[in-house]
Amino acid sequence: MRYKWFIGLMIVCMGVSLQAQDFQGKAIYQSKTQVNFDFGNRNIPEDRKKEMMERMKKANEKTFILNFNKTASIYKVEEKLEQPGERGGGRGPRFGAMAGNDGDLYKNIQDQKYLVKNELLGKIFLIDDELEALDWKMESESKQIGNYTAFKATAVKTIKRPNMSAIFRRPGRGEENDEEKKGEEFIIKEVEIVAWYTPEIPINQGPGLYWGLPGLILAVNDDVTTIVCSEITLNPSEKIEIKAPSKGKQVTQAEYDQISQEKMKEMRENFRNRGGRGGGRPN
Repeated sequence: MRYKWFIGLMIVCMGVSLQAQDFQGKAIYQSKTQVNFDFGNRNIPEDRKKEMMERMKKANEKTFILNFNKTASIYKVEEKLEQPGERGGGRGPRFGAMAGNDGDLYKNIQDQKYLVKNELLGKIFLIDDELEALDWKMESESKQIGNYTAFKATAVKTIKRPNMSAIFRRPGRGEENDEEKKGEEFIIKEVEIVAWYTPEIPINQGPGLYWGLPGLILAVNDDVTTIVCSEITLNPSEKIEIKAPSKGKQVTQAEYDQISQEKMKEMRENFRNRGGRGGGRPN
């Protein structure tokens, strides 16, 4: 009871402070996604497999920037120049583009809406949909993240991810016309989300599509992706315009998922029609 009273008082006091100014902030997040890729029965040397896995791992380690104010935020990947000796900038299967969460993401907490400008195989889409309100369970456990005290919260979320291994594996005998196997483009499952938020920055924001806690989300983890805040700047001297993206073919998340699934089917058929040539090197 004391814990809840303390958190409530802190939010009220700091909320009054934030409302008294044109509040803005910037948070830097480091994101890492585990990659489990099944090479199937392809005859690929072990050193080549290791090299490919390293490239895939690097492609799924990213830095994101979250610019926010009291009601809205824009979340985008930090662009990095390709380093000498890097082939293709660490190309590999990019889960974010197919899932529709790798582009510029705008969240408006007041309207409970989000917009994502995303490129899918050369075409720009603008996903326009409602924010999902997770049923967060507040925990008493706390820890220090940088200069801030963060508290734990958990929720169950249904996650849909591209199944890259199913696309680039060779079909077994009799699988070419197997309708069940043809539905493997996405994996859908419920996972526990673990988030750490700080009431010291009492805004309803966080990385990606995460929101809904009484404080900025500093870290979040699902079954394969970990996102951790590494730097925060409050009220920077240079004001940042938080503007919703506007270019691209406007679709809902469900419509984008359908388009993405069709594109992934095309990729799988093209790959298999070539006999799996290219050593399973998805781009």
